[in-house]
Amino acid sequence: MLKILVTGGKGQLAQCIKKLSSSYQFEFIFKSSSELDITNAKNIEQELSNYSYDYCINCAAYTQVDKAESDVTKADLINHIAVEKLAKACSKNQVKLIHISTDFVFSGDNSLPYLEDDKTNPLGIYGKTKLDGESKILQNLDQFFIIRTSWLYSEFGNNFLKSMLKYGKEREELSVVFDQVGTPTYAMDLAEMILKIIQSQSKKYGIYHYSNEGVASWYDFAFNIFKLAEINCNLKPIRSQDYPTPAKRPAFSVLDKSKIKKTFQVEIPHWQKSLSKAIQNIN
Repeated sequence: MLKILVTGGKGQLAQCIKKLSSSYQFEFIFKSSSELDITNAKNIEQELSNYSYDYCINCAAYTQVDKAESDVTKADLINHIAVEKLAKACSKNQVKLIHISTDFVFSGDNSLPYLEDDKTNPLGIYGKTKLDGESKILQNLDQFFIIRTSWLYSEFGNNFLKSMLKYGKEREELSVVFDQVGTPTYAMDLAEMILKIIQSQSKKYGIYHYSNEGVASWYDFAFNIFKLAEINCNLKPIRSQDYPTPAKRPAFSVLDKSKIKKTFQVEIPHWQKSLSKAIQNIN
């Protein structure tokens, strides 16, 4: 039976993996940041050498995009330096690493969906530290899957879906940007994709893109949340310049999923279909 370590064990993606875990014949060990500090090389080395893991799914990340602009040291420690330590320990102990990255490694200047080998050019600290983490995996490890995803949401943790459900019920009117375009991704779908990669025992290592199918602005995403949840809140579309944030976001960050679909023979659900499922699960 394959033994799998999941870091960032209390985050939304790890909780989705946990929910699906009973459907797979794997042994899972979930570790929160308080149980396993991935910024501590000794801690990681002990964990990996003591328990003979086959895979490590790294769900640990600093994801507060705006806060990262002022909290540079911590964002870099978790998204970059800790990832280097994890990659080195995985290499030494022959553990395959599945690492979650982001669409924010791109600038958003494209007009076509981003391919895995398109030029990266992050706009902010969050994207830069995530890209630096990717680079350290490439330098230190042969057996890895880096999965870039976008706009992650689920029933668990804090995310855009849960914020909209809360604020939509509390307020009469909400303004949401319409000029940032990407794809909402249901973390449960991503969790299933990760487990399929492990089940396949594939050696086709490298960088992959995974999000749900389709394209949306944040306004479209919010509009559909209110529609599906039957929330009567006046939703106003606004430009990014009317809602300034510490971190600049890519205007267009749609990911091309051709590589992952072809390699693993998977069909990816449309974001609206998955959103409907997520809202049903919350209710």
